[in-house]
Amino acid sequence: MQGIPLPGLAKTKKTAGDETPLYITCFDPSTGYHLDTIQADSEYDIAEKIGLARRAWTKSRWGESSFNERKRVMRSLLRWVVKNRETCARIACRDTGKTMIDAALGEILTTCAKLEYLIDHGEAALKPESRKSSPMMFYKSSKVYYEPLGVVAAIVSWNYPFHNLISPIIAALFAGNACVVKCSEQVLWSSTWFMNAIRECLLACDLPADLVQLVCCYPSEADTLTMSPHIKHITFIGSEIVGRKILQAASIHLTPVTLELGGKDPCVILPETDLNKWIDIWLRGSFQNCGQNCIGIERFIVHSSQHDQLVRLLIERTKKLRFGPSLAEASSDGGYVAPVDCGAMISRHRFGELERMIQDAEEEGATVMLGGHSWKHPYVEEGMYFEGTVVSNVSPSMEIAQQELFAPVITVIPYQTIDDAISIANGTRYGLGASVFGPKQHECIAVARALECGMVSVNDFGVFYMNQDLGFGGVKSSGFGRFAGPEGLRSLTCPKAITVDRWPWLIQTSIPAPLQYPIRSVVKSWDFLSGMIQLFWGDSIGERTSGVIQLINASR
Repeated sequence: MQGIPLPGLAKTKKTAGDETPLYITCFDPSTGYHLDTIQADSEYDIAEKIGLARRAWTKSRWGESSFNERKRVMRSLLRWVVKNRETCARIACRDTGKTMIDAALGEILTTCAKLEYLIDHGEAALKPESRKSSPMMFYKSSKVYYEPLGVVAAIVSWNYPFHNLISPIIAALFAGNACVVKCSEQVLWSSTWFMNAIRECLLACDLPADLVQLVCCYPSEADTLTMSPHIKHITFIGSEIVGRKILQAASIHLTPVTLELGGKDPCVILPETDLNKWIDIWLRGSFQNCGQNCIGIERFIVHSSQHDQLVRLLIERTKKLRFGPSLAEASSDGGYVAPVDCGAMISRHRFGELERMIQDAEEEGATVMLGGHSWKHPYVEEGMYFEGTVVSNVSPSMEIAQQELFAPVITVIPYQTIDDAISIANGTRYGLGASVFGPKQHECIAVARALECGMVSVNDFGVFYMNQDLGFGGVKSSGFGRFAGPEGLRSLTCPKAITVDRWPWLIQTSIPAPLQYPIRSVVKSWDFLSGMIQLFWGDSIGERTSGVIQLINASR
């Protein structure tokens, strides 16, 4: 796909009246280097983009497209992602400060898995579905048709700028919709490039690029999108606070919303678990994307007999982690950069709050075994780094055990009984994902079933998302609804039930004489319906036979 504009080249936008344009400054968090300054969308710009998407959807008749046409777009995108995987990863790294390994795992693998699912199984989820009829309706046939909504919106977080952008777009397109995506101000630079690539793909498939639109604005203008009567569904990935505001705005036009909010995911480790066997998975679960992962492990809930051993293993491995920029261009002379395990945080604005919660936990009896502070890189002084941190003997009531940290911070909470472990795991207002580890799978499954959350991995971490046939989402303050899987695709459609005659040439509905208007006899009308109820739902053959006799008598 040639000629994709570089991020930030098209900066001039229209404004309404005497509006003063606002700008968004983009920079690389791993170095602090300036990437670009791009004009933010105004309310006028947002409304215009919604209109462009509507017109493109209507003119192209995309809602009437065949599944083969939709698969063609998915195949084109998959081919492009695979061929340009390194470029996509590097752009995501540059805009978020993550490592290339984190980008490969969280941006590329997940996107390829979702595209593959849509190509292989998307049609099965959305094709007309036959539904069963009751004995009384034996002569009727019913189907549910999953019809496109029109223009849908997605408001997505910054932690996975490529996957979080393309995921709602491909789901919307496959469901027959147009899509307007609002990216985070933190990742406008990369989002612009990724959106340009997707639009080029549509053009290559002889479709209007305007079927997809990118919006990036400050919060003061966001209501133009969330309160628009032309937006038929909103998917939101982000914080609980913002999610509640979006839900309120969407209620103006009763726009359906899928919310994937914060998490405080537990890793429940059952007694006699081989800690050495699983330590690599636990480290990946904690430090993937520098802890900025909605389903990252935030709480290790371990039996008190293994608490100290787990802490020793975590300290031993965590203190070896290398933090820094992962791209060669980040070095001052453009030369070799030492390998790094963890990249940067997206910004410094939460560092003070993180340090305060860690210090408060220590004052309340927890032990800060490692880290606990922001860290200044010796070569890139403006890089935004936080130390790999291990806090042990954490009490479930501590703020650090209740609030989502979204950082490279491990908390370890001891328990005495499995019932205690379940209670601790369920003891926050969140309920997104979880992990359960143990030597006996049936015991792990029993604990998994008792957890108040939307997804659980047994003896693994986060693998439920690599199976795109599974819906992704949570409960409680982690939101509601699902994206991914059949549930996610169908949420972007209008399920329309249609009932027809199974044998129209033989039998069709007619109103029996006792029920025809005007009612001739209330007594006979009631006896007729009473007999019908007894015929179809009586407990015994005798009762049902009696119902037939009552029907006949009432019909005379």
